Amino acid sequence: MAKIQWSVIRKPAFQWLSSSQTLFRLRITFKSLFYNHYLNWSYVCDTLLEPILWFVENFTACLGPIFVVMVSILTALIVYIAYYIGFPYWWEKSPEFTIVLLIIGNWLLINVCFHYYMGVNVPAGYPPKGGLIPEAVSICKKCIKPKPPRTHHCSICNKCVLKMDHHCPWLNNCVGHYNHRYFFQYMLFTVVGVLFIIIFGVHLAYEEFFLSPEPELDGHPVRINNSEIIPMTESLDHLTEEERQDIARQAAERKESEYRRKLIVLAALICVATLAALGALTWWHAGLIARGETSIEGRINSTLEKKFKAQGKKYQNPYNFGRKENWRLFLGLKGRSWWHILFPSSHGPYGDGLVWDTVNNEKIS
Repeated sequence: MAKIQWSVIRKPAFQWLSSSQTLFRLRITFKSLFYNHYLNWSYVCDTLLEPILWFVENFTACLGPIFVVMVSILTALIVYIAYYIGFPYWWEKSPEFTIVLLIIGNWLLINVCFHYYMGVNVPAGYPPKGGLIPEAVSICKKCIKPKPPRTHHCSICNKCVLKMDHHCPWLNNCVGHYNHRYFFQYMLFTVVGVLFIIIFGVHLAYEEFFLSPEPELDGHPVRINNSEIIPMTESLDHLTEEERQDIARQAAERKESEYRRKLIVLAALICVATLAALGALTWWHAGLIARGETSIEGRINSTLEKKFKAQGKKYQNPYNFGRKENWRLFLGLKGRSWWHILFPSSHGPYGDGLVWDTVNNEKIS
C-alpha cells in the first residue's frame, strides 16, 4: 500500500499558482477579443450614455410641452405659498419691512416670468433659407446646407441653430444666439428667487414646526360613524352654543396648521432642489460665458487644448475677449446701460449670428 503525504505548506502555493494562471488566461482571452487601442473612459461613458441620448432625441420633443406646463405650475405654486403663508407672517411682524420684501420679491418674479416666456417663445436663430450664404464656413452633414461659424445641428429640432448651446426640454426650445441671454437670466433670477424665499422662510418654518403649540381640542370628543349599517352620531345637545363654536374653531385651527405645514414642506423641497440643480447649472454656464464659449464649444475647445498641448502648443479660443468683454457681448450691453439687465428687456444680442469678431480683430464669415 502506497503512503500518501500531504503538505499543508505547498498546497496553497499550488492553488494560488493555478488561480493566477487562470486569471491571466482569462485576461488574455478577453483582451484578444475586445481590445481596442482607442478605448478610454470617455468612449466608455459615451457608450453607456447612448440609451439616454437616444431617449432624449426621440422623446424630448414630445415631453417639452409637458415640462413647460410643469415649470409654470411649480412657479405658480411657490408664489401661492409665499403669499398665503409668508405675506401674513411678515406683515404681522413689520408692515414696512414686508413692503420692502414685496417690492424685491415681485421684481424677481416679474423677471423670472418674463425671461422664461421669452426663452420659450423667441426662436434660437437659424441660417437663412434659400440661396447662398456667404458667411458659411462648412456644410452641415445632417441637413446638407451651408453652415455659418458657431452653428450646429440640433437633432431634436432637425435644423441648424446659430451659436447653438443646447436643446432645453424645460423651454421646449433650442438655446442659441437670439435666446441664450433669456435662458441664462431665467436661471439666474430663479436661483436668486428661491434663495430669497429660503432666507426669509427659514424663520417662519422654524416657528411653525418648533415654536407653535399644538392646538388641543377641549370639550367632549365627537365620534361620527357614517356606516350604512349602523348610522350613529354622538349628541352635542348637552353643550352650549359657545362650547360648540369653540370646538369647531379649534378643529379648524388644527386643520389649518396641518395644511400650512404641508405647504411649507412642499415649498422647502421645491426650493432646495431648484437651488441645488439650477444653481450648479447657472454656475457652469456662467463659466462658459466668461470664457466666450457655448456648452458645445466648451467640449470642442477642451479637446483642442489637449491636442495642442500634446504638440507643445497653446490653444486660444478665437471668441474669448476676456471676462468683462465676453459678458458685455453676451448680455448685449454695447451701447446700453445695466438697466436693460436688471429689468425685463427684449433687446437683441450683439451681431446677427452669421459673422463673428475674433481676438485678432478679424470677422469670421
